[in-house]
Amino acid sequence: MSAAALDLELLREAHGGFCVARSEGKVVFVRGGIPGERVLARVTQENAHHSIADVVEVVTPSPDRVAHIWPEAGRAGVGGVDLGHVAPDAQRRWKGNVIGDVVRRIGGERLAEELGPVEVRAVGEYATGTRTRVSFVADDKGRLAMRRPRSHETVAVHDMPLAVPEFARLGLFEDAWLWAPGETVAAVVPSASPPVVVTGDAVRSAPGRAALRRVREEVRHGGHLLRYVVDAAGFWQVHRDAPRVLVERVLGDAALTGGESVLELYAGAGLLTAPLADAVGPTGAVVSVEGSVTAVDNANVNLAGRPQVRAWAGTVDVRAVGDGPVDVVVLDPPRTGAGTVVMRAILARGPGRIVYVACDPAALARDLAECLGEYRVEHVEAFDLFPHTHHVETVVCLARR
Repeated sequence: MSAAALDLELLREAHGGFCVARSEGKVVFVRGGIPGERVLARVTQENAHHSIADVVEVVTPSPDRVAHIWPEAGRAGVGGVDLGHVAPDAQRRWKGNVIGDVVRRIGGERLAEELGPVEVRAVGEYATGTRTRVSFVADDKGRLAMRRPRSHETVAVHDMPLAVPEFARLGLFEDAWLWAPGETVAAVVPSASPPVVVTGDAVRSAPGRAALRRVREEVRHGGHLLRYVVDAAGFWQVHRDAPRVLVERVLGDAALTGGESVLELYAGAGLLTAPLADAVGPTGAVVSVEGSVTAVDNANVNLAGRPQVRAWAGTVDVRAVGDGPVDVVVLDPPRTGAGTVVMRAILARGPGRIVYVACDPAALARDLAECLGEYRVEHVEAFDLFPHTHHVETVVCLARR
């Protein structure tokens, strides 16, 4: 590791919240900068191919630089808010540029041309206060803390401006809560039940007060109110508006009129499954597959009264994808993507439409590249569901050529 600061011109955005620079012919990935800036940066990691560095001084600031949205986290360099120094409009341009760059490099020119320039859409009216799920780790003194990027080192924090306002009701930074060093502390603020704290197997609504394991969520769609139960430690979209936005976009892309067959992969607790089932109606059929048994148990509660749905617990693989014709496939894989084997199994079923919800542009590019021979990109839309971070959610609809 070098102790001397490098004088760098930041050239462009890179996946992961970095800017790209060069020093003596070597690529440097820089945290804390904005393209177009001249900065002094100190190297924190280095190998034969590239270096990683943190900005220590901004010599020539970008007009897109703003006061950090969470100054404490910005000074400490903790993870989870890596674009907090960038104006919101510029954050969305940044993410759109990264999607285009990653798709071109990984998926190829043909896929990049089909997708075209991707504009990232703002969601909701909140600059902060959007997250309904936030996590901490207790440091060696039992204080709530967060880890530095790519490190086990913790930094104590004293607020969480990214969380929804209801988070404050938990009083997590007050002395009444006692945290064991090293334990993970997750705060969950559902839309239709009181906020809770999850530590290990314990769920609490206040110090010493146990709470129910399942929380309640509600999503309004098309004049209807969808109701869900979700395990407090289970997966649910973290942005308060994300469930509604994704339901609307996926249902719009699926273009169901009734009676169709739908395969949904990585279905979670049934956020998309329930409205998909309502859209195909009693003469249609929806099969959902999810790896978490707990999530499928929740889904079976959420899908009650919809006999056209079958929810399966199991790994998403060739066997889970199944065979025979299907009208629509919807998938929302983890950051690693679905992979070649699963994508080819989907193609073998010959759906008229594939609706892919992606939380990682690299995985999206790899998976969509498998489809280009038989499918065209009909629609793409990206959503800023993780403001002040490099993460972005992209929904792509493919239709048969």
